[in-house]
Amino acid sequence: MVKMRRLAAGLLLAAVPALAHADAIKRVDVPNFPISAAVIVPGGSDLVFLSGQVPSVKDPNAPKGSIEAFGDTEAQSMDVFGKIEATLKAQGLGMGDVVLMHVYLVGDPGKGGTMDFGGMMNAYRRFFGTAEQPNKPARSTVQVAGLAAPGMLVEIEVVAAKPRQ
Repeated sequence: MVKMRRLAAGLLLAAVPALAHADAIKRVDVPNFPISAAVIVPGGSDLVFLSGQVPSVKDPNAPKGSIEAFGDTEAQSMDVFGKIEATLKAQGLGMGDVVLMHVYLVGDPGKGGTMDFGGMMNAYRRFFGTAEQPNKPARSTVQVAGLAAPGMLVEIEVVAAKPRQ
């Protein structure tokens, strides 16, 4: 009987770490908007912090440092999300693993100096909250005075999480 109890206790202790890692990432939805109000990442998950990504020059013939060189907010956002997706893929992750996002937008002179939130959202909605990829990160979006180079309107940094198996 003592051997059975020890065996049962040993099996239970061996199973506890596996049960702890079986916890899934939980997302608290924001109704009618493609972000999460909160994301709960269980202990023991791997976190990957991506540095801010900025757009690449799309038109090298456009004046250096111009918005025309990089594209409008939507085009820049698509480029940046593509870079994020590639960086995550190299780490064995995907856009569905993103749990936190900070979006920095420069005011667009063509929009009276206000950020083009709609342009960024058009690109964002292609990657998050879709039928193919329903996960949505917690997110902040702010307007900033400028980024690393003139003409850049978008910089995005993310944190991704993957529960350990």
